[in-house]
Amino acid sequence: MALTVVSMARTLVASAVSKAASAADEASQLLGVQKEIWYIKDELKTIQAFLRAAEVEKKKDELLKVWAEQVQDMSYDIEDCLDELKVHVKSQSLSGQLLKLGDRHRITVRIRSLKSRVKEVSNRNTRYSLIKTISSSSTDERDSYMEDIRNQSANNIDESELVGFATPKKELLRLIDVVSDVGPTKVICVVGMGGLGKTTLARKTYESKEDIPSHFSCYAWVTVSQSFDRKEILKDMNRQLLGADSLDKLLKELQGKLLVQVQHLADCLVHGLKYKRYFVVLDDLWSIDAWNWINDIAFPKSNNRGSRILVTTRDAGLAKRCTSESLIYHLQPLQIDDAVHLLLRKTSKGQVKETSENMNNIVTKLVKGCGCLPLAILTVGGILATKKIAEWGKFYEELPSELESNPSLEAMRRIVTLSYNHLPSHLKPCFLYLSIFPEDFEIQRRRLVHRWIAEGEGFVKARDVVNVEDVGNSYFNDLVNRGMIQPSGVNVEGLVKKCRIHDIMRDIMV
Repeated sequence: MALTVVSMARTLVASAVSKAASAADEASQLLGVQKEIWYIKDELKTIQAFLRAAEVEKKKDELLKVWAEQVQDMSYDIEDCLDELKVHVKSQSLSGQLLKLGDRHRITVRIRSLKSRVKEVSNRNTRYSLIKTISSSSTDERDSYMEDIRNQSANNIDESELVGFATPKKELLRLIDVVSDVGPTKVICVVGMGGLGKTTLARKTYESKEDIPSHFSCYAWVTVSQSFDRKEILKDMNRQLLGADSLDKLLKELQGKLLVQVQHLADCLVHGLKYKRYFVVLDDLWSIDAWNWINDIAFPKSNNRGSRILVTTRDAGLAKRCTSESLIYHLQPLQIDDAVHLLLRKTSKGQVKETSENMNNIVTKLVKGCGCLPLAILTVGGILATKKIAEWGKFYEELPSELESNPSLEAMRRIVTLSYNHLPSHLKPCFLYLSIFPEDFEIQRRRLVHRWIAEGEGFVKARDVVNVEDVGNSYFNDLVNRGMIQPSGVNVEGLVKKCRIHDIMRDIMV
């Protein structure tokens, strides 16, 4: 009996010793992993500092540029690893951590792999002597100058105030013929390549108070785009053309009838417009199928009140299938003088043309290099506003020459890509983040800034006495000033509250 008790005691002691050893080993492993986490975190801060410092230099050094791209990719992997660590380990209790040994082991292996990559990349730098000392005085001088320029060029040029649209507006209104209030519905098309200002021209015409509201009993602006929700478009048209109260009443009647909602919305629209003179803009139409569907289902066939439908599209063939050639307006690029005026307004340097003949030549070359396209000019102007005038000539050399002789969409994409390359490193992830929003979506400034903040330090972080939301707002304003995003809603104080992304911009982001 005594021997049995002793044996049991020995077993219990051995088990306790084993558990203690296991716990000690567990604690040792946790400490080891923690040290590696600290190492990786410190390394990430150093990498981010290096990438900011190399932002300017890498444009001049191809070898440094390649190495910086490798370092950037590694920094993304480190950020992903640390985010996963927060989810699987750091957010768990001690018991939860013990239950997630598999996750922790996998992350530990990943951290050690990243640590090896860091050493590899560092050795590569040593072999090729890639990092050169950047003068802090020149950097400080550049930063203070950039801040100066930002403050001076804070005035945004809203697309509705673009120059060079007075004559096209008159010609378009002549085609619309607002005075003629009898006859069948006419379809007028505005055609032109992306970035030419079709939407701007249509908007200036639509918002012309002395023309549209005074001659039409109801009017609506509908953005169609490549992908659209049929039910939402019909709801939007009902709301704008027949009133919000009418739509609310209809939606109450249609509750629980999901399968027939589209047809009922269309029937209500057709019935409501039958005896009204309406004006509808269908902006950014891409396909004949979209046109056929909207035209067949949403508009009455027997309306003889001189109603008008204005379509904007980049497809001339599509326009010919929507209406007759005589009712198609082919929008042309800006005249040289208007293009120069727009560029100088965007850069807040209207006096340049008068004070320097040489700079006048460079400005003229710049707008020709942009193909006199308003979007390209606004985009390039946003970049030039952050540069000294003496640097404009060098910047011109980087512009793709194709736009001057052949204003193709691909050349336009290259213009936008160039503007992205010239963004400061802290704005690039914020700009690319906008790609998560659908095409033609109107983005609330406050919502966007809060989403940037929620993403963590990789996007927006507080600076000294400036809180994180103010920093996010400054990033938003900077993207607007640079022409990277388009203001779509401004309050009475002139503050941009909503924005949109041009579809070419969004293509580049994606």
